[in-house]
Amino acid sequence: MRALIHSLRRALAYFLASLVLMPAFANAKEYPSAPITLVVPFPGGGGTDSIGRAVAQAMAKSLGQPVIVENRPGATGALGTLQVVRAKPDGYTLLLGSNGTISINPSLDKKLPYNPVRDLTPVSTIASVPFLLVANNEFAANNIQELIQIAKAKPGVVNFASTGTGSTNHLVGEMLKSKAHLDMVHIPYKGAAPAMNDVAGGTVQFMSGDINTLLPMIQGGKLKPLAVTGSKRSALIPKVPTVSESGIPDFEANGWFGLYAPAGTSENVIHKLEQAMSEALKDPEVINRVNALGGVLISYTGEKFKAFQEKERIRWKEIIQENNIRID
Repeated sequence: MRALIHSLRRALAYFLASLVLMPAFANAKEYPSAPITLVVPFPGGGGTDSIGRAVAQAMAKSLGQPVIVENRPGATGALGTLQVVRAKPDGYTLLLGSNGTISINPSLDKKLPYNPVRDLTPVSTIASVPFLLVANNEFAANNIQELIQIAKAKPGVVNFASTGTGSTNHLVGEMLKSKAHLDMVHIPYKGAAPAMNDVAGGTVQFMSGDINTLLPMIQGGKLKPLAVTGSKRSALIPKVPTVSESGIPDFEANGWFGLYAPAGTSENVIHKLEQAMSEALKDPEVINRVNALGGVLISYTGEKFKAFQEKERIRWKEIIQENNIRID
């Protein structure tokens, strides 16, 4: 009798334990069972926001739940990124990461309150977008080699604009300086519009920027293209050579986008998000948005994404350290 009672008690204990564990198993299988928030750490209306909204709509189709874009700009993307870092790692708060927030900011800002390698789980890359180097029409250089010749003949005279210290297009200029061993002056602006206007007006000689933003000014005869910064020519402006083609081997500088979850997110959830992203990258609207930026789709996941992220971190860290660039 005692043995029977002991067996019954043990069976009851197992049964009660299973009741406790069942919700956890159910939640893992049911993900997602509620709307998902995709944090875009930049203002609405820009290229990052455009990509984020297209990806959100496409992922919602695969996941069967709304994916709501939340713009959280500030501190060059750090505020929105930190929001995701601090979120519960349940797959319901995600980040649209970029080369600035993931690869550049950690080397640029020593007080950055997050570490992307430690605090975020990479899900999938989305796209890579090259930049375009342009000059004012009065500048004597019509290509990169002519720019180099002028800059070497007149050290400290040639200047280039950017959208602000530490911005990607600032670092593209610094990369050109480093690789071609040039002495040029950086002129930071508060945004793309004033920078482009001063380059077009002749106050500044050249700058780099987003192809889709600069292309109308080229077509309108206000700026002239010098080179694109990717490994291949851009379909948006195919006659313009790359910087590498122009005589600086292995020069490559791209903006890129990727999907991230908070560190500690379960493998089951990450796998479902990877699947959803795989389908999203086939979505016509996502493809159109990437093409409109002059970019190309890239679909790295897992260790391949981590390796890509690390390569980009090293690339920009070297430029930042070599040129002693800091932001306050």
